[in-house]
Amino acid sequence: MEQETEFEFGVAIPGRILPENQWAKTGIKRLPPPGPLDWTAIFGRTAPVVLELGCGNGRYTLQSALARPEVDHFATDILPVVIRYATRRGNQRGLTNVRFAVRDAETFVRDYVAPGTVLEVHLYHPQPYHEQRLAHKRLVTPLFLADVHRCLAPGGLFVIQTDNPDYWAYMKEVLPVFFEFEEHTEPWPDAPEGRSRREILARSRGLTIYRGVGKAREGLSRTEALKVAKTLPAPTFRSRGPWCDLDALEREGH
Repeated sequence: MEQETEFEFGVAIPGRILPENQWAKTGIKRLPPPGPLDWTAIFGRTAPVVLELGCGNGRYTLQSALARPEVDHFATDILPVVIRYATRRGNQRGLTNVRFAVRDAETFVRDYVAPGTVLEVHLYHPQPYHEQRLAHKRLVTPLFLADVHRCLAPGGLFVIQTDNPDYWAYMKEVLPVFFEFEEHTEPWPDAPEGRSRREILARSRGLTIYRGVGKAREGLSRTEALKVAKTLPAPTFRSRGPWCDLDALEREGH
């Protein structure tokens, strides 16, 4: 018999825990040396691939994999502890179309994803690094966006979200260079209470969520993307507001 649904902050975690004989193996204990990953070898089939970068405890990847069994999902996070929780939940739900791995988003996209091999890239609430001395660690830079553009198949989508208005203002400045970008002002219809743990927390504190979807610009070559990336500003904005405590709280829970 299936166990009860798990909850987090009163919101159900997608899927149910199956009997142990139906569990899957979703964790990749160690990535190979840098080089393009073979998605067919990893998943044992040929299917569209969706990436989630900075996946945390895997809420969105679990939801999408359950809703789209015909699509393979690869999710990464730099923190081993959250990947352990994500992997456990993926295993318990028997998700053969999911893999989790420990790796930071920047090097994963740059070093492990072959050009034009991904259907979608999802990035929810990248760390804004509020202290100015840490601004150089912010993920969303022109070069990172050029790498995301490179890995997307023609017409591929980049989905991004934050609760930091300063980060969002910067994103809106640089994203349209690489993507046909549109803001998404309403909650995602597939997850009205939140696609990520961070979104649920932020909304419980009354923070505004900024969402957008970009379609990879066609006709923008790798050479051109890198050239234009060098002309765009870095994310050196000053981050202000009531987000610092949420950053710590979001990472503590699983």
